[in-house]
Amino acid sequence: MQLDHSQLRDLIALLGDSDIQELKLEGDDFRLELRRNLPASQPQVVMQAAPTVAAPLPAPSAAPVAPSAAPPPAPAVRGDLVEITAPMVATFYRAPSPTDPSFVELGGRISVGQTVCILEAMKLMNELESEVSGEVVEILVENGTPVEFGQVLMRVKPG
Repeated sequence: MQLDHSQLRDLIALLGDSDIQELKLEGDDFRLELRRNLPASQPQVVMQAAPTVAAPLPAPSAAPVAPSAAPPPAPAVRGDLVEITAPMVATFYRAPSPTDPSFVELGGRISVGQTVCILEAMKLMNELESEVSGEVVEILVENGTPVEFGQVLMRVKPG
C-alpha cells in the first residue's frame, strides 16, 4: 500500500471532521498512528483491529460528513460504576460471530485488556478492550445495534 502526501493530507482532513479518536494504519513500508486528546475524566478504551479481518482504505470522498445526532440517553448512573463507551460510530457486536459465545455476560468478570465487544465501522472490525477490571453489571446495547460516539455500552463495578 502506498500513501502519498496528498492522500495523507486528505486522510487527516477527513479524520478531523469525524468522531474517530484514534487511527492506526500500516503498510509494507510505513506505519501511521493518529490520536486525538481524550478528556481525562472519561475512561479511555483501547481499540485494536482484529487480525483476521482486513479491508482496503476507502478513497476520500468529496461529500462532507454530516455530524451525527447525540447518543441516546443512558439510564441513571450509580457513582460506583465505570462506563465503557463507544469511541466511534459503529455497529456493536457482543461476539466474534453469531455462533461464538459473547465476549462478556451480565454478572461476568472482566479484566484490563480483555475484549468486551467488537465495533464494526466501514467493514473494519475493531475489538474494544476494557481498561477496568470488575463485574459487568449492565449491558445497555443489543447485539447488532448501531451505536453513536460516546454512547454507553456497558457499566462495570470495579474490583
